[in-house]
Amino acid sequence: MKQYGFYFDSERCTGCKTCELACKDYKDLGTEVNFRRIYEYAGGNWVQDNEGCFRQDVFAYYMSISCNHCEDPACTKVCPTGAMHKNADGFVVVNEETCIGCRYCHMACPYDAPQYDAQKGHMTKCDGCYSRVKEGQKPICVEACPLRALDFAPIEELRAKYGEQASIAPLPPAEFTKPNLVVKPNKHARPSGDTTGFLANPREV
Repeated sequence: MKQYGFYFDSERCTGCKTCELACKDYKDLGTEVNFRRIYEYAGGNWVQDNEGCFRQDVFAYYMSISCNHCEDPACTKVCPTGAMHKNADGFVVVNEETCIGCRYCHMACPYDAPQYDAQKGHMTKCDGCYSRVKEGQKPICVEACPLRALDFAPIEELRAKYGEQASIAPLPPAEFTKPNLVVKPNKHARPSGDTTGFLANPREV
């Protein structure tokens, strides 16, 4: 099985949300369901030094996140029906005919990837656009990114090209679920677990 994953370049992302909108349009999602979300992480302050001068260390950056099709997905472990599963191609998907909408997967996933669709009455989620991938195309969010901050490829290729880092704040440490994700941090990026910043757009995600 060739495991695919996402690459995200935090230096390039401007938070334009084109990836999120392209996904919503392609998957015909309602306003309450977001397979891809853009976190704005911000922090810092003005500090007066010993000479009376004020200096600032204010920062803000974006993190585009969807399902990471983890190596050890937490969502599949808590699903009582087996609807949430990792398929033969390495994508974590939900069988919408079997799902009972209990939302345990949503509570277990540290990335909030499973999304409850109230109109359908069950869980839905990013499937990595695996039907497009099978045809040799990239996921629609990757194709839509105007700054090429996103990429998608076999995870070993991404790690060989970009490195092993898989998390920055506000994401959880990668050790929990071993996400198939590679992140290029920007110069202001804080490590996972950072408490100096805050999520600046909670109503959007």
